[in-house]
This record gives sequence, structure tokens and C-alpha cells, in this order.
Amino acid sequence: MIIYSKCIVGGRGIAKPIVQRAAAVTLDWDMRQKSRFEATDSKGQTVGIFLPRGQVVRGNDLLVGEDGSFLRVQAAPQPVLKITHCPHHGSVFDLTRAAYHLGNRHVPIELQPDHLKIEPDHVLKEMLESMHLIVHLVDESFEPENGAYGAHHTSRSDHHHHDHSSHNHEHSHSPGHDHKHH
Repeated sequence: MIIYSKCIVGGRGIAKPIVQRAAAVTLDWDMRQKSRFEATDSKGQTVGIFLPRGQVVRGNDLLVGEDGSFLRVQAAPQPVLKITHCPHHGSVFDLTRAAYHLGNRHVPIELQPDHLKIEPDHVLKEMLESMHLIVHLVDESFEPENGAYGAHHTSRSDHHHHDHSSHNHEHSHSPGHDHKHH
């Protein structure tokens, strides 16, 4: 059994033909949150995943094995509630309100421009429907946000991360106003 213990976020820096030739493992959200587990890859081989504790893998990540081989991670379709706004009784802003209320409940949520996804929960489904949102149970991949304090790892794009405290933000004052910055 090959042990995979390193993750390359989104397969960044690896040539596409190499990534496409790699065996794949298809995992739902619950499994992709685990650090240590066994799985069966697309070639029928049992593989061991042994990542640093707390590391979450996303669809399109690439795992590196102890033998140098790659393993593609695919997000498995799973039951999720897909939430959209009602075009007759609301607006896309209703999704912002829904995300706010779900965030207050610390619900893992996938944010998209035109919909939200959460794991099935009949109480939350009723709450969202009472807000005049359309809620459907579907089988799709689930890639929730990490949250403000989670690792800077996103599946949708490669954002650059930097320390905002090093920026110099200029500002001006009205005439006669003086003070010194320390």
C-alpha cells in the first residue's frame, strides 16, 4: 500500500498530462476533512492517506506518495441542499441574507454567485424556505468555505495572500487639522 502524505493544492505547478495520468480517489466532504484514512483509488489499489492533522483536501488537489506517485482527489457527488433565490418574490441578495443566518449557526456552506450549498438539514431547509428561497436536495460535490480562521486554501481560484499591515494607506485631512502618526 502506498502512503500519500503531501498535498499540492489544486495540483499547482504540475503539468496537466501528468495530473491526468495519475490514479484518482473520489471522496465526499466528510472523508476529505480527515487526516488519516485508507481508500481505494481508480486503479483498484488500496492507498493510505496520512496528512498533517487538520489539513483538508479539496477536489482537484494532488497528493504525493512516498514513492513519488501522484493521486488526484475528486470531490464525490453527495446529497446537499442547493439554495437559490426566488426570481418571482426576491433577489440574489436573499442569498446573502441566507449566508448570514447560516454563518451565525456555523453551518459549513459553499458559496457560489447564484446559489449556496449546505449539508441536508430539515430544520435549516424550513428556515430557508420561510425566507422565500428555493431549496432542492441534489447530488453534487460539496466544497464549503474554510472560514475566516481556516487555512488559506480555496478550490475556486488561486488568490494571493499577503499581510495587509505592511501596506501604506495614504489619507488626507481637512485644512487646519493636524496630528502626528506614531
